[in-house]
Amino acid sequence: MKKVLIVEDDPNISQLIHIHLKDLDYEIKVRNNGLKGFEEANSHPYDLIILDIMLPEMDGIAICQRLRALDNFTPILMITAKSEEIDKVIGLESGADDYITKPFKIREFIARVKAIIRRQDQFVMLAAKDVKLIKFKFLEIDEKKRKVLLLNKRVDLTPKEFDLLVLLAKNPGRSYSRSELLELIWGYDFSGYEHTVNAHINRLRAKIEADPNNPIYILTTWGVGYRFNDEF
Repeated sequence: MKKVLIVEDDPNISQLIHIHLKDLDYEIKVRNNGLKGFEEANSHPYDLIILDIMLPEMDGIAICQRLRALDNFTPILMITAKSEEIDKVIGLESGADDYITKPFKIREFIARVKAIIRRQDQFVMLAAKDVKLIKFKFLEIDEKKRKVLLLNKRVDLTPKEFDLLVLLAKNPGRSYSRSELLELIWGYDFSGYEHTVNAHINRLRAKIEADPNNPIYILTTWGVGYRFNDEF
């Protein structure tokens, strides 16, 4: 049975989520306070954390950053009532796996939850079967430790940035469309969300490329999407 932690101070929202996730036979725990949510997430294993941004005592972004700093890589789905793009970017930069903006359609919310858990299961299974070190030029990727080194210096990546990099690096030369990457990394392909892929690729390039405008690792396949350089 999958275990999900909901950290949400709006009782109506948390109850709605609780009801629908219970229907999926998930074990649910709810915390309505940021500090209590952090303590719970850091003390017990979960398959998914559903985390509001605006919380009393400790906000969702701070919770996410602290958990990632403690090498807690439990998937996190951020919920925010603000629609400004900066909130979404900050949420993802803090290490969240995905976000959804209130008010949301419950069908899309459930699809996001299922996709995150499904992807996590797949990555755990693949990691157990195929743990290895991937090296290209000055870049080194450790799948097991989820660590990336560039010129022997650690590069801090969000979970989705890391997953994107691993997928592309393990299949050099293969071009992926934005919709394919949405399906493979996020587990869903909702029309209009291709910009999510572009934003992650841009941030990833900014972190691993000497010149993001002239990348040597992650290349653009015009009219298609992205690929990892296979000419090293």
